Amino acid sequence: MLKLYNSLSKKVEEFVPINPPNVGLYTCGMTVYDYAHIGHGRKYVGDDILRRVLTRFGYKVKHVQNVTDVGHLVSDADEGEDKLEKGAAKTGKTVWEVAEFFTKHFYDSMDKLDVLRPDIICKATDNIKEQVALVSKLVKKGFAYDTPEAVYFDISKFPNYGKLFGQKLEEKKTAAREEVKTGEFKKNPADFALWFKRTGRFADHTMHWESPWGDGFPGWHIECSAMSMKYLGDTFDIHTGGIDHIPVHHPNEIAQSEGATGKPFVKYWVHHAFLTVDGKKMSKSLGNFHTIEDVEKKGFDPLALRYFYFTAHYRSSQNFTWEALGAAQKALGELRGHVDGRAALSQEKLEKVDAYQKKFDEALANDLNMPQALAVVWEVAKSNIPSQDKHDLLLDFDEVLGLDLSRKTQVKKIPDEIMKLVQKREDLRKENKFNEADDMRKIIEGKGYRVEDTEEGPLTSKL
Repeated sequence: MLKLYNSLSKKVEEFVPINPPNVGLYTCGMTVYDYAHIGHGRKYVGDDILRRVLTRFGYKVKHVQNVTDVGHLVSDADEGEDKLEKGAAKTGKTVWEVAEFFTKHFYDSMDKLDVLRPDIICKATDNIKEQVALVSKLVKKGFAYDTPEAVYFDISKFPNYGKLFGQKLEEKKTAAREEVKTGEFKKNPADFALWFKRTGRFADHTMHWESPWGDGFPGWHIECSAMSMKYLGDTFDIHTGGIDHIPVHHPNEIAQSEGATGKPFVKYWVHHAFLTVDGKKMSKSLGNFHTIEDVEKKGFDPLALRYFYFTAHYRSSQNFTWEALGAAQKALGELRGHVDGRAALSQEKLEKVDAYQKKFDEALANDLNMPQALAVVWEVAKSNIPSQDKHDLLLDFDEVLGLDLSRKTQVKKIPDEIMKLVQKREDLRKENKFNEADDMRKIIEGKGYRVEDTEEGPLTSKL
């Protein structure tokens, strides 16, 4: 029996789908105004594992994922400019070109991490009609109100607004007063926009459509509700996101969806914890913002990054370092070495083989415990079961792992000339000739390579 931690109930629950064996799965997608990075990778690999585990356990998954290509402001609290407009100004492209470019980059990056493509990928700009219809329903039922700036959802009309994040409504209103600087037309500071009007601060907004409230564009939150319910129904099984969605985005989705339909919106909410880099939040200003291309340029297999994600539970924060990725690549290469490539199977399965399979599935069923599942994988790899059965079992596990265990790890070879310079620098360091060693480092960098000192020795990669 699969068990998942449900952010709504704040406890691990047995997973019981609404209409077995069918499962409706909605995974919050990217706002496509900038490059996807390795933090995004962790979240979407986590979603991919959830989908693969559901399939392994016999469920028929309908996986829907949105692409936010309009309406997501810089702040979740209806402040700042639209992120797509910001991306257009930064790149010199049109907003439509920005959306197309970064959507492609995101899915190309996920392909490299062996993240299965969703069954349905839906763009916000392709579903304006559904969003307008949902806002209209909320206005008609008294949950929303029209202002000169926007149509807002009135959170005072939805008493259970705080059930996902655990705050009382009054606490949420108080917190909002401290945070919200704009929205002078709101009844409550925590009310959120359903439809922005092309006026005032958004008078020059490039993307806009006609609506009953005038020319404008949808708010970020209404997009996910409209598209998820369009493809999965008013109530569906699982909705995922990052933990940053718990305070604002997902409570807003619940409020507007349940306000419109009068039905429970989602049965299970799954949230992924953040990835830090060298113990710090990932940021371009700190120089620790890494993409999948950066991983490849340093000579790493992107699937080594996927393996690295598995070393921590999805609800625990995880710290990325290049040394940790190097260890993951080494482990992945060793693991692939245990798969001999023969497709033939033995005639009889040993009891030990069945026990390993059960143990692996139990780890997966325990709230997607990938560190525990990896431990079982290594037990199998180092066991004395017949090689043909080991091959069969590891590839069976790989249906969930997605590590392409049947191929050998390919690492970009550092030229001998560079490795000799790296060794020379290491010798100088051991002789305490640090100035000379630093000069050698500069020579290495001048030839297009970087050397980093780790506890396991120097790590060399292409700049």
